[in-house]
Amino acid sequence: MNNSLLLEVKNLQVYFPIYGGVIQKKIAEVKAVDGVSFSLHRGETLGIVGESGCGKTTVGRAIINVLRHVSPDVHLGGEVLYHDKNGEIHNLLHLNTKSMIPFRSKIQMIFQDPYSSLNSRLSVKQIVSEPLEIHNSGMSAAEINDKVLWLLEKVGLQPEYSSRFPHEFSGGQRQRIGIARALATNPELIICDEPVSALDVSVQAQVINLMEDLRDEFGISYLFIAHDLSVVHHISKRIGVMYLGNMVEVGEADDIYFNPKHPYSKALLSSVPNPDPKQKGKKRIVLSGDIPNPLNKPSGCSFRTRCPIAQESCSISIPELIAKENQLVACPLV
Repeated sequence: MNNSLLLEVKNLQVYFPIYGGVIQKKIAEVKAVDGVSFSLHRGETLGIVGESGCGKTTVGRAIINVLRHVSPDVHLGGEVLYHDKNGEIHNLLHLNTKSMIPFRSKIQMIFQDPYSSLNSRLSVKQIVSEPLEIHNSGMSAAEINDKVLWLLEKVGLQPEYSSRFPHEFSGGQRQRIGIARALATNPELIICDEPVSALDVSVQAQVINLMEDLRDEFGISYLFIAHDLSVVHHISKRIGVMYLGNMVEVGEADDIYFNPKHPYSKALLSSVPNPDPKQKGKKRIVLSGDIPNPLNKPSGCSFRTRCPIAQESCSISIPELIAKENQLVACPLV
């Protein structure tokens, strides 16, 4: 694996405004992502896990800079630094639509729902060739057609499928089409937003194995966003754990999965079911209380209201990630 840096996310903030009243005045804001930092190297897979609503998907959308199309008044803070192969560093977070075009071909996305992420009016050939046409690849129609057939073969689909439409395929096959589309522009980074959560377990394994093979063959980096801890552990080199908009722990996949440090990581990992009926179930950590409202997050550490080791000092400031053995942990009490 090439250890050169590909992406740096520094103190990323994403705040969505809430409007109310007769004249629609801003009355509050949702701090969906509140100071997240991490790095990603070339050829590496970084998994991001956490329960629903913790901000995982928002991080991915901030990196590819599409949040302003969803919410024009969104507040974006921090930096998303992309390191190109020439050694130049580009901050993607505040680029406009035109300025982002050169980077769209290098950063692609695989979406969660294979049923709604493909245009039902386009054939498979049109879906996979569209990125090549948009980014002016300079290829002739015959060359584009040959590449579409090559990409379909790479993701395990028959070349004759190119003339069919999405409704003729199963969920797993549709996700393979989505992967072929993402690969079309030879990207350096693919953001995978829960790419297998809508698929059957047996199909999940096929898609995950396919993605691993493609990573090894083409040297692609993945930012793998999911809530299935077993899947993330299987495909990732490193894992980041998020809670309510903050990164609470980052480390090697085995270290996080088998020896979590942060109290939230421990509770999250204890919920993973053991598939072996002969083994006694491990003790599950049950957290007290409910997840706080993102509109009114607790001061200081977001997890302190449910944390079994919380102290009064936890309410003062948001803890930074500090080195604890092999992991970075956002808890000074560990």
